[in-house]
Amino acid sequence: MTISPMRYLAFLSDDPGTLADFYSRHFALDELGRSNEGDVSLSDGFYNITFLRRRAELNELHNDTGLNHVGIQVHDIGEITREYLRCIPDATMVAEPGGLHFGERRFFDPECGPVSISTGSFGAPMNRDTRTPRIAHVALNALVPQRMLEFYSSVFGFREVNTSLTFREQGRQNRFAGDGVTNLAIHPFYNKNEGHEARFGVNHFGFLVSDIDQKLETLSKEIEVTARPGDRPFAEYRLFDPEGNKFDLSHTKGWEVDVDVWDNTT
Repeated sequence: MTISPMRYLAFLSDDPGTLADFYSRHFALDELGRSNEGDVSLSDGFYNITFLRRRAELNELHNDTGLNHVGIQVHDIGEITREYLRCIPDATMVAEPGGLHFGERRFFDPECGPVSISTGSFGAPMNRDTRTPRIAHVALNALVPQRMLEFYSSVFGFREVNTSLTFREQGRQNRFAGDGVTNLAIHPFYNKNEGHEARFGVNHFGFLVSDIDQKLETLSKEIEVTARPGDRPFAEYRLFDPEGNKFDLSHTKGWEVDVDVWDNTT
């Protein structure tokens, strides 16, 4: 099955311009465009990172600020829709406005998390092979991680990676998959592990950087920076942006983005 890659990450924000400025300054993201409503879209060369101004007209299931949903580029919407309905026969689909800030269609995962679908690239380019900083990780919190893994594998072709198999052998519920570019982590929402933060749905994402010491020094002047527990398989640091969204920074560890394929800067 052809893999459909993750290409889009959407936030809800009361001040998209300020949040976009923070990420542009610290992570050299390019601005793709702005809407009349105040939405701002940036790119790391592959991802469209969109900060949507929170408003009732968006009709989001959850209207709180923060990380809201992901988007996936597909080759054939008809084929993907058939697989989606095979997995979830009574599934809901709604149209999206398209353009720079949205996908073409909205799916919902088995736990009602929104997933934007587009046959295009969400307006983002394709020039990130050696570019840093770059997004290489997205993490979800789910009630049943295995069910979510099966959804992303069956509908979009994500492959379960070796790190996930190790966690299975340890009797842990965490699951990890990759699309060749992004490591998708699916953690159990009810989790007593040190450092776990219980935000349901899209929980955090991660940047791979080549100058981590300099980044930490600069970022720590504005936001909270914490070292992650040493037993984590991915990423060295966890940070909180000005609106409290969580993101990781990694240099040497990186992330497993496909079976035994690691994206790091070493």
